[in-house]
Order: sequence, then structure tokens, then C-alpha cells
Amino acid sequence: MGLISLLWGIVSMLWMVLALIPLLGWGNWFLIPFAAVGAIIAAIGILFTRTENRGRAKAGLLLNGIVIVVGIIRLSLGGGFI
Repeated sequence: MGLISLLWGIVSMLWMVLALIPLLGWGNWFLIPFAAVGAIIAAIGILFTRTENRGRAKAGLLLNGIVIVVGIIRLSLGGGFI
């Protein structure tokens, strides 16, 4: 689960960089739910993994959390359209 959430977070981060380009901000509407699913996968990975093996799941949760926050800020700055 940790590896899946980490890869999901990397894909989300790349998508976020693309959505920061002007006139592609509408991609944030799809990005935020995508990253939320990745964060849920990471939370499940943290829940069901032994303490010493939680590093990847924690990194995935952090990446997806950053993407969600930046996506929400980007949408609020652009009025939800740009």
C-alpha cells in the first residue's frame, strides 16, 4: 500500500505542476479528488502496516496532502475557472 500511495503522490505532483500552467487550472477540479483517493490509500497503508515499514505510506500521504492544499489554493486564486 505504501508503494502505491507513493507512486500515486508522484503522479499527482506531476499533474499539479501541469495544472499550474495558465489556462490549465481546470485540471485542479480532477486533481483534488485524485489526490484525495491517494491520501485514503496512504492512510489505509499506515493503518495496516507495521511501524517500521510506514515510510512510503507517510511519504505518499504527505505528497497527496501537499497536492490537495496547493490545488485548493490555486482554485481559490483563479476563482475556480482559470
